[in-house]
Order: sequence, then structure tokens, then C-alpha cells
Amino acid sequence: MFLNIAVLFTGGKDSVFAVHVLREKGLSVKVLISIVPSYEYSMLYHKPYPQVLMLQAYSMGIPLETATVVNPERELTVLDEVLSRCVRRYGVSALASGAVLSRFQRERFEKIALKHGLEAIHPNWGIDQKTYLRTLTRYGIRFIIQSITTMGLPHSMLGRVLSMEDVERILVLSEKYGFNPSFEGGEAETLVVDAPLFKYRLECEGSVEERSEYEAFFNIKKCWLTPKN
Repeated sequence: MFLNIAVLFTGGKDSVFAVHVLREKGLSVKVLISIVPSYEYSMLYHKPYPQVLMLQAYSMGIPLETATVVNPERELTVLDEVLSRCVRRYGVSALASGAVLSRFQRERFEKIALKHGLEAIHPNWGIDQKTYLRTLTRYGIRFIIQSITTMGLPHSMLGRVLSMEDVERILVLSEKYGFNPSFEGGEAETLVVDAPLFKYRLECEGSVEERSEYEAFFNIKKCWLTPKN
């Protein structure tokens, strides 16, 4: 069945890869939906930079609908409101997420989709955790680590595009320190700067903020699009 899909979009590796997988299957991604918490440590959403989201959406040529949530208790309510708008504006019949392993996220997104009579799709679900980062890198997804909240990930990786050598190092460190190698447990958050569907590459400038030995962030000060070679 041909579906018009709204994709829950964070700008990180999982949601960007989900868009690519859906497009490769011949499905129509009509709109990206980004819910931006005004607080830290949401269990349901990342905390992306709105300007980055707009640039990524523009680079892929897909409309973006955003909303800010200021109260953790309204996280699903805000998504419900945005999804209602997207059903009217874009005629979407399915809601997709980049969920890989989190049943907490998957169950809540499916509940919202069902309320609107939409099919719920999770194109990344169940992918092998130990090879996922390799898969992304070989596919052409280029990303930086934007935050680290775990033992074992070096802060020197923040803010720079990860190479295959970096990926192999992360896999070794995940075995040593016991964190999820694809960061599905919230150990790190990523930001995609280039991908096959991107018409332009995203450039970012910022600084590293170290809060503790196990918590550090790359705070973006400036970002822009540049033509790809």
C-alpha cells in the first residue's frame, strides 16, 4: 500500500536513517515532525537545535513541523496536537519513528498513531546493535556526537564527524564499559551533517561543555549549509 508518512525527526542518526529506508522502499515522506523539549533529560525526545532541524529539512526538501514542549507531562499531548495538524495539511496515513530498541518510545508513539487511525512504522526496529554504526557509516550517513552521558565515551569525539576508525573504537569501548553501541540507552545523542538525501552539507561551529567525567555536550553556536562536492 502506498503511504503518505510523517516521520518523527530529531536530526540524529536514527531518524535520518529512517527517512532514507522509507524512501528506498518507495514510500512518500510527506513531513517531518520535531518535538523540542525546553528542558533536559526527556525520556521520549531528544533536545535538538531548531535551526539545525530547519536546515536539515531544507537540505532534504521535506516540510518540517515543530512544536516546543515545556512540561514533561504534556510530551504526548503536544505530539498529538502536531500530528492532528499534519493529518489535515499533508494527508498522512502513517507515523514513522527511528526507534531501534526502546519499547518505551515505540509503545507511546504507536498509541498516538492509533488514536489518529494511522499505521505505525519503525523501519530501524531490531537492527543489530553491534553493526548499526558501521551500517550507517557505509551507507553515507555522516554524523557528530552532540552529547555524552555515559562512562567510556571520550569527550574528544564531541563535535566532529565520526570516521570508520571512530566507529570501531566505539564498538570496542562499548564492550569494555557496557554501554549500548548505538546509544539507544541515551548514552549519547548524534546530529547528522550529511547523508545521501542531503542536497547540502551541514556545517557546525561550537564549543565543548564538560559537566563531569561522564557528561559533556557540544554546544552549537553557529550552523549553515554548504554545497556538496
